[in-house]
Amino acid sequence: MPDSTPLDAVLRELAALENPRFRAVNERNGDDHGVNLSQLRAVAKRLKKQHELAVELWATGDTAARLLATLVCRPRSFTPAEVDAMVHDIRSPKLLDWFVVNVVKPGRFGEEFRERWAADDADLVGRAGWTLQSDRVVKAPDDVDLDALLDTIERDMRDAPENTQWAMNTCLAMIGINDPGRRARAIGIGENLQVLADYPASPGCTPPYAPVWIAEMVGRQELAGA
Repeated sequence: MPDSTPLDAVLRELAALENPRFRAVNERNGDDHGVNLSQLRAVAKRLKKQHELAVELWATGDTAARLLATLVCRPRSFTPAEVDAMVHDIRSPKLLDWFVVNVVKPGRFGEEFRERWAADDADLVGRAGWTLQSDRVVKAPDDVDLDALLDTIERDMRDAPENTQWAMNTCLAMIGINDPGRRARAIGIGENLQVLADYPASPGCTPPYAPVWIAEMVGRQELAGA
């Protein structure tokens, strides 16, 4: 019988961490795994960076294994073509978000794919692109055509698929929060489209409806600057 490989050992560990209760909650959000994310981060901390193992974990197609892969990979060891293929193969919103944060941004692939992914018809790929758009709006607004972004949001957000729509709405809010000169237009677009206007927010949390979100965050900024 062949010796167990490092991949086999990690997959057994992930299987042991599987919790049916967590899976039930995650599946309601479109995420097909049942591993507590804090426990998964602890596994990654112990393993440290192991790029070859990360590639093997990704190749399994298992969402928990792929989440772990984003934590133990070396982002700059991927080629742009590999990153593009990987994002198109993602089926979990949580995995998509971790991939953008842990692979795309540290690998500095954002500028290469930001606009292309934002225009992609695949829902989660669109979410990735608009997440990168929001990041650019906050960190380097002079490098983005903000009026063109608002034009696209105004035209497409109402009918965009769920995950892309959520990320577009975030971008709309970021423009309104960070750009006083375009704030009124951003609020007006949100009021006209009514995207996420009825989304339930937990007590103490800011609603995702862009006009309310913008007003809340601008109010906090003004209080902090007073």
